[in-house]
Amino acid sequence: MSIAHHPSEALLAAYGAGRLDAGEHIAIATHLLACAQCRAFVRAVEQAGGSVLAELTPVPLSADALASVEARLQQAPERFSPAKAPPHQKMAGLPRFVQTYPFDEWRSVAPALQARTIRLPHASLARVFLLKAGPGTRLLEHTHSGVEMTCVLEGGFSHKDGHFGPGDFDFGDSSVDHRPLIDDGVDCVCLVAMRGRLDINGILGRLIQPFVRL
Repeated sequence: MSIAHHPSEALLAAYGAGRLDAGEHIAIATHLLACAQCRAFVRAVEQAGGSVLAELTPVPLSADALASVEARLQQAPERFSPAKAPPHQKMAGLPRFVQTYPFDEWRSVAPALQARTIRLPHASLARVFLLKAGPGTRLLEHTHSGVEMTCVLEGGFSHKDGHFGPGDFDFGDSSVDHRPLIDDGVDCVCLVAMRGRLDINGILGRLIQPFVRL
């Protein structure tokens, strides 16, 4: 798999430091599953963070620190059974932990365009969903009121910034205007983490905006 488009180093560093929103964390984790180059960068960030922690001056513990830890050790552990992904949720390119989350059914959001919401167990400013577009579909030109992170799982698409195939990562915000064209021959399926809304450009866009449910 040849991957041409990656998250910025700032985004990867924020992921390694645990500073991303839950939904955006999933988008980066999905890209990392396919990209050895970005995994190596994140490992370097994590190792650098560990070195900084190791060099910090120790701080004295509070007087009741030991008693507090002992009290917690006496508590019965919570039983945890990791969920298994239902067969219809298993998809190449999705991290295993994402496959265990509840998925809504596919719903139509526009002609030749479907979405499937992934319900997160933690609060998130970004909503996460799968987006599927039919072969040869050209989406309307649009921008974003917030931030959109897109990871290609199957198929591919092109816009002015190049071609995006499986494993590629696309970033959009209010500074980006694009009109993706889906590859011929196969559906394009992406994982999307989105803050804000998708804003369709032009008069036609304003007319149909209320009917695009993303």
